[in-house]
Amino acid sequence: MTKTAIAQLGSIAFAPDATARKAAAALAEAAAAGARLVVFPEAFLGTYPKGLSFGSPVGRRTEEGRDEFLRSYRAAVELDGPELAVVAAAAREHGVFVVIGVVERMGRTLYCTVVMIDERGERVGYHRKLMPTGAERLIWGFGDGSTLPVVDSPAGALGAVICWENYMPLLRAAMYAKGVEIYCAPTADDRETWLPTVRHIALEGRCFVLTACQVMRRRDYPDDYAPLFGTDPDDLLMRGGSAVVSPRGDLLAGPVHDEECLLYAEVDTDEIIRQSLDFDASGHYARPDVLSLNLDTAPKQPMVEGSSEPRDG
Repeated sequence: MTKTAIAQLGSIAFAPDATARKAAAALAEAAAAGARLVVFPEAFLGTYPKGLSFGSPVGRRTEEGRDEFLRSYRAAVELDGPELAVVAAAAREHGVFVVIGVVERMGRTLYCTVVMIDERGERVGYHRKLMPTGAERLIWGFGDGSTLPVVDSPAGALGAVICWENYMPLLRAAMYAKGVEIYCAPTADDRETWLPTVRHIALEGRCFVLTACQVMRRRDYPDDYAPLFGTDPDDLLMRGGSAVVSPRGDLLAGPVHDEECLLYAEVDTDEIIRQSLDFDASGHYARPDVLSLNLDTAPKQPMVEGSSEPRDG
């Protein structure tokens, strides 16, 4: 049995350095309670821009929207930057494995990314969201198949799928085929429909699902933050709903709404084997003679340098 924790916390808006310190404090608390794995929500470092339009109706962009993008860009983090170094140091100090959602800055493009840091404070994997949802496609780039790792963790073989990527059947199938046991689902979806989604995934994948969502009120954002909904100071822009689900589809922790908290659950990968007696989506219940999946894991680069000199002769 391994004790895991979900950090249902909100970002300190557009202050990734302060948010990193908040994450480090949560890791200390979770480790003191015996947790060996801690999962944070989507876009925790960098801030999820809930309710913003970035001034971008079809066919036009506004200067105010460009300013909103500039603020998000400045609040984003780099994979080797100081904010994640703070989290890594805390992971090493407290001996916990960390899964944390970030807004990643690479060049002039932002990505919605999940970073995996082991108990030694080493980054052992990261996943960039393949398909940003709706208006996210304006502000975030698209990941590729090179960042779909399943890595060893104290709780079992671990992977991450972000928010509505979890509605992509072929992506789920790829994770199952990679042998995921601890399926992390950081999200910004706090609706009632999210819980049945992750319960289905736990049953379908015969895996433990750990889903984490922030709790953020309008007052947690700057005064000049201009969401299209939730404009009163006490209005919830994200209300949590984090949970841990077993391979049987049972709730082991959560959901909790409207408050920041740490949720704990014990996981045992033996239960995955027990529940695979009658169903294994990528094993004895698969029909590769009829249905198969091709996964392209090659990184996609906008430019590849190489010689174009003609051959001799």
